[in-house]
This record gives sequence, C-alpha cells and structure tokens, in this order.
Amino acid sequence: QEKLVDSGGGLVRPGGSLRLSCAASGFSLEYYAIAWFRQAPGKEREGVSCLSANDGGIEYADSVKGRFTISKDNAKNTAFLQMNSLLPEDTGRYYCTVRQFLRCSGYAAQDFGSWGQGTQVTVSS
Repeated sequence: QEKLVDSGGGLVRPGGSLRLSCAASGFSLEYYAIAWFRQAPGKEREGVSCLSANDGGIEYADSVKGRFTISKDNAKNTAFLQMNSLLPEDTGRYYCTVRQFLRCSGYAAQDFGSWGQGTQVTVSS
C-alpha cells in the first residue's frame, strides 16, 4: 500500500527558505515520478514541479523556476522540494504525489495516484 507523508512546511518571511520532504512507505520511489502541487485558498491546485521516473527529466512552473529544486533520495525513499527566495504568493498547502513510470512532460494532477496529506507553507512578514 503506497503511503506518502509530507512535512517541512511552516511560516517564513519573504526571501526565506524551506525544505519540504515527502517520505514514502510501502513501495520504492526508484521507478516513480514525483510531483509537488500546491493549493492556495480559493484557488485551484497547481503543479509546482515534477521529476520524471525514468530519465530524470524535471519540470518547474514558471513562477518557481530558479528558486525551487526538486530531488529524491532513493536510499532514504524520500523526495524533497527545496524552496528558496520565497514570496508571499508561494503561500499554500503543498502536496507530494507519485506515479509509477510517468514522464513529467505536460503533467497534471489527474495523472497521479497516491497523495500526501499536505504541508502548509505561509510566507508573510
């Protein structure tokens, strides 16, 4: 049974950094694509970043390019989202999700199966 646990969110000032973690259990992340989505109050869930399963291809939303970095550690069976230079508009609940063998090109929420419970990120002075 696939299980994902998101953590690492919090309250941070603009310009600060956070590192989100997504711990997987019940399966190995090695052959899975991993994506992070976020949802702000009153807004639709949007894709932030995706790491492809096989070729390691990475996609970033234009709004986070150059500031966020997605990665995974197969030995720890954990994925990460390093977020730097945070802006107030980055505020939202962040969710990790996975899909076996997926390539991220054109990824969307409906492409994925298991989801973490989410972790809240608030960027405010």
